[in-house]
Amino acid sequence: MILLVGLGNPGGKYAKNRHNIGFMALDTIVRRHCFGPWRTKFQGQMCEGTIDGVKVLALMPETFMNESGRSIGAAARFYKIDPENIIVMHDELDLAFTKIKVKTGGGHGGHNGLRSTDAHMGKNYKRVRLGIGHPGSKEKVHSHVLGDFAKAEVPELDKMLDTVCQHIGLIANGEDTDFMNRYALDMRPQRPNKAKPKEKTVQAKEKPAPSASDEANPFAVLQKLKD
Repeated sequence: MILLVGLGNPGGKYAKNRHNIGFMALDTIVRRHCFGPWRTKFQGQMCEGTIDGVKVLALMPETFMNESGRSIGAAARFYKIDPENIIVMHDELDLAFTKIKVKTGGGHGGHNGLRSTDAHMGKNYKRVRLGIGHPGSKEKVHSHVLGDFAKAEVPELDKMLDTVCQHIGLIANGEDTDFMNRYALDMRPQRPNKAKPKEKTVQAKEKPAPSASDEANPFAVLQKLKD
């Protein structure tokens, strides 16, 4: 059994924020894999399902981002789930939009949701880092993270979430490298087919038709045939 967590902030005000991409990814997975109904539990929303033969508990903490670890810790203790079997999906500033990396352990990088999870579970859990891109300067980070995805980004966001959903079973089965490879292949933009240059056809020169005067002169006709 694994505990699959999406990080975000509860409430409609934050629903489309970049900071809530963990919620978005988890919601897509739950819908596409036909999990059971959501119910309030462990200071969050939880439901159950199966992905590629693995039993999965899906959890969206409702404690707000900076207290996510309280909800995750309560669920993990109740079901006796070790950190090695916890997968946390979260937004990642240091990855370009639509890029993804999967890793176990490491620092929180200033992410308050990870900071809280570290405090309650230690560091030995798996993180699925969902790239949202960096705005370019530290002063813009807060508004970028708590801002909605731009309209132009939505098609790529949908493709990103669909691709995560399609291959999440690989992570559930511990095949993290295969997941990243499959994801990268599916997200790679397709190159347009280059039209092959048309082959030039060499047309045989037509022999001029014999003129009336030629037809009247058999010697002229014979000379042309000889030529």
